[in-house]
Amino acid sequence: METLIGTVLGIALMWAFGAVVLMIVGRLGLGLSVDGLGAAFIASAVISIVAGVIIWALGYFGISVGGPGFLGALVSLVVSAVVLLISDRFVSGMKVNGFIGALTAAIAYGVVVWLINWALGLVLRMFM
Repeated sequence: METLIGTVLGIALMWAFGAVVLMIVGRLGLGLSVDGLGAAFIASAVISIVAGVIIWALGYFGISVGGPGFLGALVSLVVSAVVLLISDRFVSGMKVNGFIGALTAAIAYGVVVWLINWALGLVLRMFM
């Protein structure tokens, strides 16, 4: 039972984290816009589902996402951009400005996630 609660809590936290990151990236004006926090939460859920389906489908055909090196990073970036473009079709409060906008937003999303994780790591190290 504790494992189930931990899993559900982890999913909820990642969902909220994704929504906050989408709001930040949307405010930067780099190819992605989100109307509000509600749309960001819906978009975060849709992006997670679409990414899961795409990664599963690619794996089914023997294509791995996020392998080592530059090529792995490039494949990950393109998959992230495609996920944003597909998710744009399902979320009325989210708009992606074409493939270049999706690539830019995917890069910004990754940078914002990295910065937040880095800052949280610094804060946690201060208290441990």
